[in-house]
Amino acid sequence: MQAHSTPTQPLPTRSLAVAALFTIVEWYDFTLYLYFATVLSRVFFGGGAVGLGDALAGFAVAYLMRPVGAIVFGHIGDRYGRRPTMILSMGMMTAAMLATAMLPTHAQVGPAAGWMMIGLRCLMAFSVGGEYTGVVAYLLEGARAERRGLVTSLASAASEVGALLAAGVSALTVASLDEGALAAWGWRIPFLVGAALAGIILLARSTMEESPDFLRQQAQATTPRSPLRHSLRHHRAAIGRGFAISALGSISYYVGITYVPSFLSAMGTTGEADALWLSTLAALAVILVTPLTGLLTDRIGRRPVLVGLAIAGVVLPMLLFLLMRGGFGLALAGAVVLACLGGAVSAVGAVATAEQFPGEGRLSGLAFGATSATALFGGLTPWLAHHLLEASGWAPAPGAMIAIVALCVLPVLVMLPETAPRKSKKADPVAGRPF
Repeated sequence: MQAHSTPTQPLPTRSLAVAALFTIVEWYDFTLYLYFATVLSRVFFGGGAVGLGDALAGFAVAYLMRPVGAIVFGHIGDRYGRRPTMILSMGMMTAAMLATAMLPTHAQVGPAAGWMMIGLRCLMAFSVGGEYTGVVAYLLEGARAERRGLVTSLASAASEVGALLAAGVSALTVASLDEGALAAWGWRIPFLVGAALAGIILLARSTMEESPDFLRQQAQATTPRSPLRHSLRHHRAAIGRGFAISALGSISYYVGITYVPSFLSAMGTTGEADALWLSTLAALAVILVTPLTGLLTDRIGRRPVLVGLAIAGVVLPMLLFLLMRGGFGLALAGAVVLACLGGAVSAVGAVATAEQFPGEGRLSGLAFGATSATALFGGLTPWLAHHLLEASGWAPAPGAMIAIVALCVLPVLVMLPETAPRKSKKADPVAGRPF
């Protein structure tokens, strides 16, 4: 990392709050798809184990568009500013969610319904690719140095609010309608809610100010002409570290949190409605854990928190997935602990990955490292966990996936340079920002 002078005008708290809150839509949509996977498998893919597998495979294929979107939006954000990136991505997300709510079903048009759903999933993933990295960079660059962990973790906390909304709306929809009404029209309700929320957020986001670090780059004429080439040339090691951190965060979140309702339904532990209500309670727990983790990283550093969470990721997940077969009470306990683990990793991962890069080329660096890992260890892993469970019948199989990744990235985390300003002697490229 390299030192840069700080801007004279800080970001107002309102702009930081607006940016932090608006990861809600991104995670509402993707969490909704996974929480609603068993319903959508019947509506679009014909139902049964094959239909659920196709629904999860569609999620995985679409998620591969996320790093493509991150690269495109990363170039825009690094060349033209964080603000236009976040406005454009939110506009595309609004359109994709509204179009999803209007799709015909499998009963109406046959297999074409599934292909149309996958196509809109790809569009959504492409737009989301630039959303989260843009928000994380914006929060990091606008926060006071000693509060970067807390402020940047708010992006993860807000995403959990989106997950909570997805679980709550899904559970309420499933519990309120019979099977016929749910398949005929009820499934559209959660997507219409998301489209309306995205539209409101798009309007509010237009009032945000530009990142002070990007304004500093413009004033000093240091904005890279080719951010992608700049990141690959100067920050390859940082890209690798960001990939490792995000790999652990992604598999902990997508297998340890969003796959859990499908796991509980597949194992016969709970019905669809109970599994979704359980996930709602787990999301509440994560919302509490996330900012606490951010605060902890500001006090003791990013590296010790990441190392501790990786060790927990090796030890706990298999036991917790086995525990969740024991009835609703044990399922709730296991799901909450898994969710807290995934949320904590996401909280520290947000700030730790972004701090690997200076402001110049930051979004492009995150696209190559963090977002690529999310595509592989986030989008593919629910589908893989489902097939491993189907093939083996071994309940701890999804937990074993988390444990293997945690074990592989642990050496990288042990050697990770400390980036928390209070713990690092290195120059701070975004220090001095007020909260």
